[in-house]
Amino acid sequence: MRTHILGARLIDPASGRDQVTDIFLEAGKVVAFDQAPAAFKADKQLDAKGLVAAPGLVDLSVALREPGYSRKGNIASETLAAVTGGVTSLCCPPLTKPVLDTPAVAELILDRAQEAGHAKVFPIGALSKGLAGEQLAELVALRDAGCVAFGNGLANFASNRIQRRALEYAATFDLTVVFHSQDASLAEGGLAHEGPIASFLGLAGIPESAETVALARDLLLVEQSGVRAHFSQLTSARGAQMIADAQARGLPVTADVALYQLILTDEALTEFSSLYHVQPPLRTRADRDGLREAVKSGVVSAIASHHQPHEPDAKLAPFGATEPGISSVELLLPLAMTLVQEGVLDLPTLLARLTAGPARALRLPAGRLAVGAPADLVLFDPEAATLAGETWYSKGNNCPFIGHCLPGKVRYTLVDGRIIFEA
Repeated sequence: MRTHILGARLIDPASGRDQVTDIFLEAGKVVAFDQAPAAFKADKQLDAKGLVAAPGLVDLSVALREPGYSRKGNIASETLAAVTGGVTSLCCPPLTKPVLDTPAVAELILDRAQEAGHAKVFPIGALSKGLAGEQLAELVALRDAGCVAFGNGLANFASNRIQRRALEYAATFDLTVVFHSQDASLAEGGLAHEGPIASFLGLAGIPESAETVALARDLLLVEQSGVRAHFSQLTSARGAQMIADAQARGLPVTADVALYQLILTDEALTEFSSLYHVQPPLRTRADRDGLREAVKSGVVSAIASHHQPHEPDAKLAPFGATEPGISSVELLLPLAMTLVQEGVLDLPTLLARLTAGPARALRLPAGRLAVGAPADLVLFDPEAATLAGETWYSKGNNCPFIGHCLPGKVRYTLVDGRIIFEA
């Protein structure tokens, strides 16, 4: 299939390109900009005047719920939701049943993703067997089966000694480890950020120190082991500053933040809506502002959805008995565009945090539009609006933004030159 995209504003943060141009695609690759190659005859033309063409978004955390949790979602439904939000490449965490700690589970996920034919899927393998934090998983075998990084989720290791050995082993093979830094004992039983709002609502709190204490330990172990580290789901301004200090010391660390942490604060909990129940919790306005600054400066180089779809029953109990998580990958681009609308980020910087930044963090073959690169791209109208929930492909409706009118609208999502989604 040969495709000619006419007159788009091409923004490719990886190369710094920002210009109105034509784009030519052939055999799943970008083959030229501006002028067609010799003997190029388009099978399809897309009029992109007034649209922005960007690399397909790269989301570092999308729970696909398969295998094991099909009542919440599956690979076909959640990858379709992803391309609707402009995502062409995504990483799925190891929180499946069985846990993604064997090559067989990784191969199952990749096979199902290929069958679905929507977004490209890059599994993150379990760092320890069963995520129990006691024995190392088969990291090299998992890498060979397609896992791009390894993590233990919010589950802590049984001891710092075991965690240190795991990091040293990963460093030996130049593997990337994904940290979700939260001290289990400090967070135990907590439902919301420890502060005035949690006290007023009578909710058990999770202090900022649950993140910063664990982050300090993890950074010291990263420094000692020399492992490549990515810190996921930062929630506090102080945590972001600790990452900045580590980067200034030359540590090979990157970080991401959940998009909803850049929009919401713990003030959203005042009506006890379980739709705002997330782990780690929403924090203060000052924390949100600190995270925004870290994203703007590049200390936090990636914005992710941290998409966690749930069946309706999971959110129907009283707040403390509900399951945490927000279903949001379907709205990744329009929700992110609110940061441009509010003047927090300019459009090229936002796209850098959604494409080149996350791809670079986990060394993924994605996140750029260049001649010879895969033709994974999103075409969106920055002046149009998206009514959240007007169409919905994820199996999880647990999204507090449904019904909101959001800036920007995805018109086309292409993966390997094929139109996977068209508005």
